[in-house]
Amino acid sequence: MITNLISREIKKAIKNKLFKNKAIIIYGPRQVGKTTLVETILSELVKKPLGIKDSEITILNGDDADVRELLEKPNVVKLRNIIGGSKIFFIDEAQRIPEIGIAIKIIVDRIKNVQVIASGSSSFQLSKATKEPLTGRAYEFSLFPLSFAEMVKHTSLLEEKRHLEKRLIYGYYPEVVTTPGEERDLLRLLSGSYLYRDLFVLEAVSRPDLLEKITKALALQIGSEVSTIEIGQLVGANRATVEKYINLLEKAFIVFKLPALKRNVRNEIKKGKKYYFYDNGIRNAVINNFTSISSRNDTGALWENYCVSERVKYLAYRQLNVEKYFWRTTQQQEIDYIEENLESGKENEFYAFEFKFNPLKKVKFSKTFLGAYPVKFKKVIHPNNIEEFLMEV
Repeated sequence: MITNLISREIKKAIKNKLFKNKAIIIYGPRQVGKTTLVETILSELVKKPLGIKDSEITILNGDDADVRELLEKPNVVKLRNIIGGSKIFFIDEAQRIPEIGIAIKIIVDRIKNVQVIASGSSSFQLSKATKEPLTGRAYEFSLFPLSFAEMVKHTSLLEEKRHLEKRLIYGYYPEVVTTPGEERDLLRLLSGSYLYRDLFVLEAVSRPDLLEKITKALALQIGSEVSTIEIGQLVGANRATVEKYINLLEKAFIVFKLPALKRNVRNEIKKGKKYYFYDNGIRNAVINNFTSISSRNDTGALWENYCVSERVKYLAYRQLNVEKYFWRTTQQQEIDYIEENLESGKENEFYAFEFKFNPLKKVKFSKTFLGAYPVKFKKVIHPNNIEEFLMEV
């Protein structure tokens, strides 16, 4: 029985989509708790009155060679025999199974009253294997490291805010959070070859050393515009290779891109982009810097990465239709972070945010930006009001 777990915000949304004649696909990096989340959901289903029986659940893991062999060349007869009398068919690490998309499609279309759940630690392979066959046949979710909101609900707002500086250094990977005193060792393990495991196994990465150099270059540029040409010059690779490897890092849930907003102002930057890490701890492990906040010269960048990555979780778990940007002009006017609301009836509403670790620092929002875009709301986010940005309060 699973007890004393940190409850994940996305659990309710997943449970609401069960048994609706569609597969459930859960993406996310390794070690963020995808398997634990699904096992928790299954445990709750078993406990319900007249619920699912343990014998009606089949769990397979794509990391196992015999499972991959079992699901080769799937057809309806073969899959019926594998599933047997199960009502739930859970395939963990599904990205390792070459024809998993076809297998899931057959089950959804041909084998009724069976709920397929698949999890994958790398979106590039699992989505490539499932996108075309599963069009209109699957609900997709992303699971990230633990969030500010999840930790507040697990302990309290006061307790989590007391840990903010620690989160800026060590991040939110579940094992890191729940094993105090071992954060550095755990993060070094996570940020080593394990971090890139799926990239090396599933994709042609001809130069692992180059991938690590590019990751480090991005880690040193969080909060700043990134030039793939400059990174190429720094690491000794052409632009196409750098862009390919960054794309792989995105699909493996290590970094994500924030594009520049470019519509109304003549001198605004048109092709700019920033990259952030999904987890501060991984970022600091990549550059091997776990120095305390008081001794660092990158606190502003750490705070910005924390705020943006936590907001990404907030929006994803609520499945809000929002586009995310930063804004800058050639005259160095800038806005750290902007959201454009795409919800029906609220299109073209803009929300502007600046991130300052020091709550006393004065901030002026660009008059050029405010005059060019229909900004409904603007706010400076600092440790004293972070809950207003990351929780429904």
